[in-house]
Amino acid sequence: MEWEHLFDDLEGQLAAEWESERAALDAESERLRIAKLTLRDRLRAMSGARAVLELHGGERWDAVLRVTGADWVGASAGDDPRLRIAPLTAIESLAVDHGTLLDSLAPDAPDDGLTARMTLGFVMRDLARRRVPVTVGTRSGDPRHGTIDRAGADHLDLALHDPNEARRLRSVRGFRSIPFAALSWVRVEDASAAL
Repeated sequence: MEWEHLFDDLEGQLAAEWESERAALDAESERLRIAKLTLRDRLRAMSGARAVLELHGGERWDAVLRVTGADWVGASAGDDPRLRIAPLTAIESLAVDHGTLLDSLAPDAPDDGLTARMTLGFVMRDLARRRVPVTVGTRSGDPRHGTIDRAGADHLDLALHDPNEARRLRSVRGFRSIPFAALSWVRVEDASAAL
């Protein structure tokens, strides 16, 4: 009878040690998984959430996160339906509620398909192709309005004109080549121009 209690006790101790070791391995595995998450992964998981984005150049958006591309995020601010695009490198901080923050750690964020693979350059080239008027904010904080004439691998050419005028030769006041690294945000002025 004493032997049975001894073996039951040893079996219980062994099971407890295995459970403790498994819990430690699970915790370490979760820490490693979280360590591999990027800001982009977390933004994808926050799609549809309210957030306050603070960007280079002093821009601050109280916005709803709409779409996340390969290296940018799209949001709409307040009642303004116009899409605002911010390169991920321009984000200084992101404020969300605690539940959204924890939800963004979920292992399986929804896949946005093609949009998730679109780079900032791809989006800028699409806006140039469609001749969509934009306002561009740079790290210096000086917004410029115009139409993107072309977008290269790491920059865009902006034809400057007044917000209420179409891009016509007579309305263009000048041109700027702006490196993507200098961009803080791009606001698509035509609310009907979806990505």
